[in-house]
Amino acid sequence: MSHDHSLNPEVMPENPEKATLEGKNKFLGFWFFLGGETVLFASLFGTYLALKGSNGSGPTAEELFGLELVFIMTMLLLTSSLTSVYAMYHMKNNDFGKMQLWLGITVLLGLGFLGCELYEFYHYIHGEDFTFRSSAFGSAFYTLVGFHGGHVAFGLLWITTLMVRNAKRGLNLYNAPKFYIASLYWHFIDVVWVFIFTVVYLIGKVG
Repeated sequence: MSHDHSLNPEVMPENPEKATLEGKNKFLGFWFFLGGETVLFASLFGTYLALKGSNGSGPTAEELFGLELVFIMTMLLLTSSLTSVYAMYHMKNNDFGKMQLWLGITVLLGLGFLGCELYEFYHYIHGEDFTFRSSAFGSAFYTLVGFHGGHVAFGLLWITTLMVRNAKRGLNLYNAPKFYIASLYWHFIDVVWVFIFTVVYLIGKVG
């Protein structure tokens, strides 16, 4: 027997991402995964705080960081979090086209963030001679910020893959949890960046 998972506006569940047992299990599994990710990032933050003063003969955080580009990066990522909220709003209203549109905007904003981060790293490496091997501070900085950047890249790949694979299928009770969990993951990435902006850049700049 085949099962039609299509979302019909007349029988639309209030929370399509949790309307099936499979969806609920995916949601629960994601929170366990997120707990591990939180511990991992907490360890990286702790390492950075312990080593940020170990710059050797290289530049200090106050000398190195400029907040203009980092502010733009922050606005791009926070705005992308808002656009993903809009996407999930349209998902709950069974408007697949608008959900795809807002997810597409989310991806573009995320790509803008990654582009700025790559430019920042290029400037530090070639303009300031600040590399992963320059000092313990450099190693801790690139590990923390670069690891977050890797998560952003993974999130973009995840969302883009979902959009492409389901472009012709539309929205259904099978893929709705996948879209929703990808959106939650994107929010997690944004929250981590707020901490990076505060702990690494803002505190580093003001001392």
